[in-house]
Amino acid sequence: MQDPKIKKYSKKLEYSYAFGTYPTIDLLKLQSENVIKVYLKEEGFGSEGVDEIIGLCKEKGISFEVNSRFIDKLAVKENTYSLGVFKKYRCELDSDLNHIVLDQPRNMGNVGTIIRTMMGFGYRNLAIIKPAADIFDPTIVRSAMGSLFGINFKYFDSIEEYRKAFPKHALYLFMLKGAKSLEEVSFEKPFSLVFGNESQGLPEEYSKLGQGVFIDHAKDIDSLNLSIAAGIAMYRAK
Repeated sequence: MQDPKIKKYSKKLEYSYAFGTYPTIDLLKLQSENVIKVYLKEEGFGSEGVDEIIGLCKEKGISFEVNSRFIDKLAVKENTYSLGVFKKYRCELDSDLNHIVLDQPRNMGNVGTIIRTMMGFGYRNLAIIKPAADIFDPTIVRSAMGSLFGINFKYFDSIEEYRKAFPKHALYLFMLKGAKSLEEVSFEKPFSLVFGNESQGLPEEYSKLGQGVFIDHAKDIDSLNLSIAAGIAMYRAK
């Protein structure tokens, strides 16, 4: 692709941005074939992270340019010294490995945090049921701290479409009225941990699709934050 124009991100673009030094490093290490160009700020030169970016660009034959204006025009946070531009790409999920399934997630910060937690606990496959947040939005890329580039992800139109694609996966559906507490569940591999969105959770009828699970917590709150619940479940299932 030609050098990208300075444009605020939109879902219609064929490319997206990784803001920040360490997301850019992960982009170069894990998805170098999809990198279009890297932009740097002169103020960052001499730092360990920017030096690593320059080394990776030279090693992989990726063009980089010192262009503070490009970064300042697009960055949402100050002190952003690097920006990686990459082509949007598609993935396939591993059929023999465990999955995380997010049903209609909307909060981009939560999605990014869940992706980073997945990497921390060894999960590499994310299914997303539409309608949902755009996984290539720079907000998700940044909140995932580059972990997005280390996982497989795929969108599905419905939970039924996902089940049809992966009939061998045992579904564990996290819901307030789940039949078993997390401590009581024995996970059969390959499994899928399924979570609803931030405002509504999973519909009650989903309990017919697999094992309903609830995370026991104090009565002082009505529910846990989605990314916190997903992290607890991932750790326990692992």
